[in-house]
Amino acid sequence: MKYTNTVKARFIERPNRFIAVVELDSRRETVHVKNTGRCRELLVPGCEVWLTAPETPGRKTKYDLIAVRKSTGALFNIDSQAPNGVMREWLDTRGFDLIVPEYRYGESRIDFYMERSGEKYLTEVKGCTLENEGVGYFPDAPTERGVKHIRELIRAKAEGYNAAIAFVIQTEDVREVRANTATHPEFGKALDEAKEAGVRVLFFSCRVTPDSLAINEMTEG
Repeated sequence: MKYTNTVKARFIERPNRFIAVVELDSRRETVHVKNTGRCRELLVPGCEVWLTAPETPGRKTKYDLIAVRKSTGALFNIDSQAPNGVMREWLDTRGFDLIVPEYRYGESRIDFYMERSGEKYLTEVKGCTLENEGVGYFPDAPTERGVKHIRELIRAKAEGYNAAIAFVIQTEDVREVRANTATHPEFGKALDEAKEAGVRVLFFSCRVTPDSLAINEMTEG
């Protein structure tokens, strides 16, 4: 996926999870943060960030903050909508007969339902922006919704679906995602149970630039 109207700025502060203050062209600008996660190890004062101007009528802020360079030098896409976008692009190349986003299953909406040669597939997508020493971790904040989705996938697998949880890694040179049990032990437990039940756990490494995100390869955990 590709962004338009991107500019570089310098991060100053994040007053709340929805907005940030940046320095752009020697002035302060309030921008929308397209990620409600903590991102504490990424959004530190003085770091380089990239913005896009969607030019949507009626917006309170002109720019969205979509990417940040970590103190290690690694570039991260932090747009929480991007993982589903690149996953759809990838699925479109996999020969499915039908792809339905936001599919209602049980008491949840699973990100993608697919059909191919009579087989039914459900895939839940999780974007990963938390990294330490080359390993990705999810979640960066407790997510009861994430646990609920895993429970639904376990049920779907028992009912004959091909079920998978797909971690889209929003930085380069990371090939594995582990459950962040220090932050949310229940998520780690649910993920282990999903693996035992036959739910596939997939890792999607990406190519990242300030104005683009694309899936590079898939591996399985």
